[in-house]
Parts: sequence; C-alpha cells; structure tokens
Amino acid sequence: MKIAAIQLAVIENDPAATFDKARHAIGQCSDADLVILPEIWQTGFMRFDRYVPDAQTMDGPFVKNMGKLAKKYQIYLHTGSFVEKDGDNYYNTSVLFSPDGAILATYRKIHLFGYNAKETQILTPGDTPVVVETPFGKMGMATCFDLRFPELFRVMVDQGADMFLVCSAWPYPRLPAWTMLNRVRALENQCFLVSANCCGMNSGSRFVGHSMVVDPWGTVLAGAGDEEAIVETRIDPANTDAARKRFPGLAGRKMFLNPGLL
Repeated sequence: MKIAAIQLAVIENDPAATFDKARHAIGQCSDADLVILPEIWQTGFMRFDRYVPDAQTMDGPFVKNMGKLAKKYQIYLHTGSFVEKDGDNYYNTSVLFSPDGAILATYRKIHLFGYNAKETQILTPGDTPVVVETPFGKMGMATCFDLRFPELFRVMVDQGADMFLVCSAWPYPRLPAWTMLNRVRALENQCFLVSANCCGMNSGSRFVGHSMVVDPWGTVLAGAGDEEAIVETRIDPANTDAARKRFPGLAGRKMFLNPGLL
C-alpha cells in the first residue's frame, strides 16, 4: 500500500489558488493508494473571520470537487478538513472518499481548540468517533487537537482501527508535542498513523509541518520538515496485526477501567 501525505502552505486570502495547488499535488500522487491533506487548508485554520463566510454544506463545491479528484486518480482521498455548515451549526469536518468518488466516511472534529484560538467559539464539536472499513484495513479519523486525547484513539481501536488518519494545522512552538503525540498514539495502540499537517504562515502563525507516517512500533517511516512536501512511503497493513501478535500489549488492558465497554 502506498501512502501520500500532502503538507501544504496556505496562500493567504486566496482559497481558489490554494485549492489549485492542492489539486496539483494530488495529481503528483496518482500512483498512491491513499492520499491525505491537512486541516482547514483552503482558507487556513487561523482565519477565524472566514469560518462562517467560507463555510460549505456537504453538497457544496469543496466536497464535490474532492470527490471528482478521488475518482479521477482512483485513490482513497482524505480531504483534510473544511468548515461545514449544517443548519445553524458549523463543524470542522473531514471526508474520506473511495476511488470511485463515493463518500466512505465523514468525521466532525470532537476536540475543538480554544487556546489563543476561536474554534471553540465558532464551531460545534462532533460527538462520534469514526472508523471505516477499506480493503487496506479499518481506518480511524481524527483532527489535530484530538491527538491530545488518548481515549478517542483507544475507542477507535475498540472499533477495530488498524490505522489512524490525522489531518492537522499544528503551530509552532509546539513541535516536540506534535512529534511525540504522533508516535505515542501509534505506539500505545499498535496502529499505523498517517498525519498531514499544514506548514508556512497563516494570519501571523507558523505551522510546524512535520507530517509523517508512523508504524505500530512508534517508528517514523517517513516524514517532512516544515516546508511544503509530499510524504510518501509504502507499508504493509498486515503489520498491524503482526505487531499485536508479536508483542500483545493491548491484551494487557484492564477493562474494568473502561466500564462502558464491559
């Protein structure tokens, strides 16, 4: 299985140009099986003033155009996220498409970010973990700040996840936390983890980049620095099960600590 994580810099005040850049990058990954983009990459996570004006519904042009790209290149395409309008509510939503352009899953970010940010003031948090079955295994979806909450990833493991897909807009100076949490979430759950983070500047904030692919042992198989890049690597999804059999760490869990699962 070939994976490509696209690390993008936002073009300030020009969503159309940023989309064109992303479209070109996706075209460069046409031989990949799975492609993933960052969080709110079209307008930029820090452009809180644009969340409501630029929000789209699930039948809007962003979702439609991403579906067309998935079909054109015959890839599983994780769109990264966008601001979704649903009635009077707004969500940080990501979509996973199949190679025929059909929507496989949608995920609304559960843990919104409120530190020096207005996401919690504008958006409504999601309330449902999402794991979707594919020919490459079961994939769990998460977004940025979710990485700080291990219980979400453990729930996804309990739902059968073999791999985590994480779109993000993680800023400096918290690079050590980003790299640590990517590796730990993979290691403690014995899952692959694929992250696509923003890079460059957006409304005065710089994103850390360092998108990566991590194996079930917590080893970074491929990664980027803090400039635009496409992180590509090949993995064997069967290695998740192999790692769990070789070192049955998850088997040591004490389920009385998770009474809702008993």
